[in-house]
Parts: sequence; C-alpha cells; structure tokens
Amino acid sequence: MRVLLDECVPRALRKELSGHEVKTVAEAGWAGVKNGALLQLAAKEFDVLLTVDRGLEHQQNFTGVSIAVVVIHAPSNDIVFLRPLVSAVLDAMLNAKPGALTHVHY
Repeated sequence: MRVLLDECVPRALRKELSGHEVKTVAEAGWAGVKNGALLQLAAKEFDVLLTVDRGLEHQQNFTGVSIAVVVIHAPSNDIVFLRPLVSAVLDAMLNAKPGALTHVHY
C-alpha cells in the first residue's frame, strides 16, 4: 500500500509501517501545501494519507476524493504516543475506503 505521512506525523512512524511504501509530504515535494490541494495531489500517487489533524474532516470536503484518510487520535504526535496505535492504524489502513475518513483512537 502507498502511504503518505502528513506533515504533522513524525517520520519515525515509517519504521512501524513495514511492508508498505511510505513517504512524507516533504519527500513528495509538497511541504506547505494546504490540505485541500494536498488531498488532490496525494490521491494521484497514494492509497492512504495518515494524519493526526483532527480538524481535517471539518475543514475539507471529501466528496470525489479518491484517497483514504486515517486520522490518528493521540495525546501528542510524538512517536511514543503513536507507536502503541500502530496495530490499529495498520488495520484501519487495510479497511479504509477512498473518500472516507477512518479514526484510530488512543
């Protein structure tokens, strides 16, 4: 699965997602791109966007977006808080549907 890590997700999470092709927004050349445009760009190259931006679903219209989004809810975006959620994140990625948000809670 092709996975894009949003700018707010630490790069260290990549190591926890073995078996998947993972890039950061910066590596894709999209650092600083706003969420709406980012979703459109990401949909052309990735299957899933991982983010900790809980406001994303209230800021964007996902109608017609062909990428799945997994929102990770944790006390912080520090890898120490994200690592215990990796199993649930992997499950969410596998079951996520394009144009829909899936939430993973701490």
